[in-house]
Amino acid sequence: MHAAVWAGLGGSAVGMQLNLVTLRVLSRMVPGRWREPGMVSILVPARNEARNIRACVESLLGQDYPRWEILVLNDHSTDDTAGELQRIGTDSRLRVLEGKPLPEGWTGKNWACHQLAEAACGEYLFFTDADTVHGAGMVGALVGEMERSGAGLVSAWPRLDTGSWAERLVVPLLPFAALVWYPGWVLEGLRGVPWVGRVPKEWLRSLGAANGQVMFFKRSVYWGIGGHAGVRGHLVEDVALGRAVAGRMGEGLFLVNCDAGELSRCRMYRTFSEVWEGFSKNARPVFEGAAGGFFAMGTVHFAAYLLPFFLAWGGGWSGVLGCWEVGLVYLLRAAAALRFGNSWLGVVLHPVGYALGLLIGLNSWVWSWRGRLRWKGRVYRESRFRES
Repeated sequence: MHAAVWAGLGGSAVGMQLNLVTLRVLSRMVPGRWREPGMVSILVPARNEARNIRACVESLLGQDYPRWEILVLNDHSTDDTAGELQRIGTDSRLRVLEGKPLPEGWTGKNWACHQLAEAACGEYLFFTDADTVHGAGMVGALVGEMERSGAGLVSAWPRLDTGSWAERLVVPLLPFAALVWYPGWVLEGLRGVPWVGRVPKEWLRSLGAANGQVMFFKRSVYWGIGGHAGVRGHLVEDVALGRAVAGRMGEGLFLVNCDAGELSRCRMYRTFSEVWEGFSKNARPVFEGAAGGFFAMGTVHFAAYLLPFFLAWGGGWSGVLGCWEVGLVYLLRAAAALRFGNSWLGVVLHPVGYALGLLIGLNSWVWSWRGRLRWKGRVYRESRFRES
């Protein structure tokens, strides 16, 4: 057991270091420094976002980039989202659309984003969630990163704000898991390698991931990979779109993931029920058809991050090793919290938060197996995880 724990923790430490070294940081550009400021369409799908939508849109209206438009789609909200949008006031660069009925085979967010993309005029498509708030330099920074890197998709990770105990325990697990397990450093290392076209497309695809809170596409790339229509039934569309871009690296497409903590913030959930439902929606579908991969990763997470707390209670050298392993777990969590500004309550109560996270994963599997994944008042009865 200790061998399994040390293998997991050692791999985590190496993965964290490599990702910390290669992770790009999105930085604000001096206004006027863009080579050719193309039109940016800022696209915000909104369903039952009355508490968030005004702060999001007002932050976007304050962008210092010279050419942009904002399109917000009210996706059949049953709360006061429409009223909050009306209270923002008039601006010629802001358009509010009413969503069309949801077609068979589509998830709600994918259909909303597809409608937004069809109505957009820009050569860049900036998809962002209604629970995000952006600094004035956000759009300019995304354009600048795309110009520097030549990427077809720039995805950025805002700072995650937390308030309730459930948020503080569970939400920081998302950036932590990404930091230790996502092979972003491999994707960065393959950039510009002349023989990348000979790498199997499916393997390249497995390296891709994106964050729906901030996805910035070249318009031609977005439609070239099929856009949201290409992943219409996928419940974790951001990861699926990232994989679609990464899978075509051999054709010259490139995906960049950035830390946007200095320019953007997001509060994903606010209550225990929202945390439970939100992560349950994603945990199983992100593995698509790979049920074995889902359970294998769950086993690794248990062995590396929870088992040491049981082993530390043992006697003799086993207990001593367990204490060292617990210390390494806390060291990894502390490093992630310092890097991303996450809650320290989640660090201190790591075993509680991780146990809750694993329970959410099991719940996600149960919902998927029963075909009853639900989100924002909609129930998705088909367990569809791959692109359409």
